[in-house]
Amino acid sequence: MNHADEMYLELCRTILNEANSKDDRTNTGTYSIFGYQMRFNLSEGFPLLTTKKVPFKLIVSELLWFIKGDTNIKYLLEHNNHIWDEWAFEQYVKSADYNGPDMTNFGHRILTDQQFKAQYDEQMSLFQHRILNDDDFADQYGDLGNVYGKQWRAFNGRDGKVVDQLKDVIESIKHTPSSRRHIVSAWNPTEIDSMALPPCHTLFQFYVRDNKLSLQLYQRSADVFLGVPFNIASYALLLHIVALECNLEVGEFVHTMGDAHIYSNHIEQVNTQLERNSFELPNIKIYNFTSFDEVEVEDIELIGYQSHPTIKAPIAV
Repeated sequence: MNHADEMYLELCRTILNEANSKDDRTNTGTYSIFGYQMRFNLSEGFPLLTTKKVPFKLIVSELLWFIKGDTNIKYLLEHNNHIWDEWAFEQYVKSADYNGPDMTNFGHRILTDQQFKAQYDEQMSLFQHRILNDDDFADQYGDLGNVYGKQWRAFNGRDGKVVDQLKDVIESIKHTPSSRRHIVSAWNPTEIDSMALPPCHTLFQFYVRDNKLSLQLYQRSADVFLGVPFNIASYALLLHIVALECNLEVGEFVHTMGDAHIYSNHIEQVNTQLERNSFELPNIKIYNFTSFDEVEVEDIELIGYQSHPTIKAPIAV
């Protein structure tokens, strides 16, 4: 068992063995523990789980979307990435401009009502098409508010000052590597209400030692089955990109979670994954690197990835 899958599956076992049932915002129900940490040594391979297929290109395009400071799903749709569609769609169907079938509580209804799911699929397809082809519509309904990219690259600080946190922390790593202030925060209390979803991965910190760059993420809310495999790979990739920018080697990715939970409708899927053995971890290569914020999707290659098949599960919105 490779170290990445081993640590992740141990987290799943811990929740199944120790967690208490807990209500949640989505009314799905979870099994939850509080406070958990995993450590991934990136010299042992890129931590993309192999006990189920994880779609790496979606991780890449989402991370580059954050790095570019973008908050509109149009960029994601242009890269065939649909992981934020439901959040934008939810805002649209709640607006006065929407005049289609009732989409109330669509996240739950599509699981049990096939007739409704057909209506939902049709409305979502129309929504995606308009985002891609109608700039005014995309500006109004494709934007998710002041989510991650906005906070990373244009944090509204004191007296109206706009702070490019990611650029500033990279400069800090380059010029004062021993600093304990290499921190980027996505949690801006004054703007939480302006976000389609308050940030789950709230803060990350870099650390330099022996010419190696490490990164620790604090994640307040961790959807262990669907979200955490993405989060592990995303922040490991961010670490690779920033290390390249700062001419450092990669060290460890440390993943610290607050509320780590498995949704009640993901238990069967988790048990399926726990029965699987792992493959060797892949590696990544980044081509044509000039700057951390000029990397494009096609510049990043995943090498030697072998995995078990995808395990599908519903997302809680």
